[in-house]
Amino acid sequence: METLGLVVLIVVALGFDFTNGFNDAANAIAMSVSTRALTPRVALALAAIFNLAGALVSTKVANTVGSIINTPQTTEGLLVVFAAVVGAITWNLIVWRFGLPSSSTHALIGGLCGAALASSSSVNWHAVVKKVIIPMIASPLVGFSLGFSFMLLLLWVFRRAHPRDANVGFRMGQWLGSCAMSFGHGLQDAQKTMGVITLALVVTHHLSTFAVPVWVKLSCALAISAGTAFGGTRIMRTLGRRVFKIDNTAGFAAQTVASSVLMTTAYVYAAPVSTTHITTSAVMGVGATRKLSAVRWGVAGNIVTAWVLTLPAAGLTAAAAFKILHLFVA
Repeated sequence: METLGLVVLIVVALGFDFTNGFNDAANAIAMSVSTRALTPRVALALAAIFNLAGALVSTKVANTVGSIINTPQTTEGLLVVFAAVVGAITWNLIVWRFGLPSSSTHALIGGLCGAALASSSSVNWHAVVKKVIIPMIASPLVGFSLGFSFMLLLLWVFRRAHPRDANVGFRMGQWLGSCAMSFGHGLQDAQKTMGVITLALVVTHHLSTFAVPVWVKLSCALAISAGTAFGGTRIMRTLGRRVFKIDNTAGFAAQTVASSVLMTTAYVYAAPVSTTHITTSAVMGVGATRKLSAVRWGVAGNIVTAWVLTLPAAGLTAAAAFKILHLFVA
């Protein structure tokens, strides 16, 4: 029975990874597609390749996700992890329905915390505050500030460049930017589901220590890529067009900033930050260099609202899921 439950959880977790793909991974290619630097087909192919590469080079973020809660190595522990994933998927689907680029990262963390509290398992609040809450607050500020500053630098450095030559150069630069974004996304988002599946393997005694198997890495990376191909268009429209109209220079600037922050937080701090938070704030920072009215702050406000609601909403959904599942198992 426990083995069957583990198999179902892995399938559902990969389903979460799939929803992560059309909710988050679209961030990696939205700007290049919106500016027509890349066709959707080429952008999706690059996203798949570099998501996979990023997912395979490090497991630091997965280790952090696995340390968020302390749950018993019993059937109840498996229920906690399962309910957490259900809560995260539910919230992902709700915000996707409205075309808002919410954070799958914080949906999953919120789900873990909510399910753990519902089961009376302990939550490592120190890790939540240090690795989740502080980066959640800081990353949009960093993304906005660096996006604004880097765009000003590019405008000054290339102020005498011929507009057509500069446009071609930045258009080519977006190829590299998309690759870097996808690599950073693999480092971050693919690892969160890896952490959940590995935690489930530990809880069910299939692993003696927390170490991410290669098959888990590959499965999660492929699931994210499939999700991007299936449903990323809706999110690309919000991020690439509705926040402000992005050109090749702005797209390159935002991609460079966002990918740098993603890689730094993954390698240096092992913090599971939100690709959505960082990318959207970088886009807004770049847009603000034109004039504040260039950014559609109403759309940005809706996105921020989704961010704020994600942790508690996913937590409550996961807690309810745990209570329901526990009735049937008990």
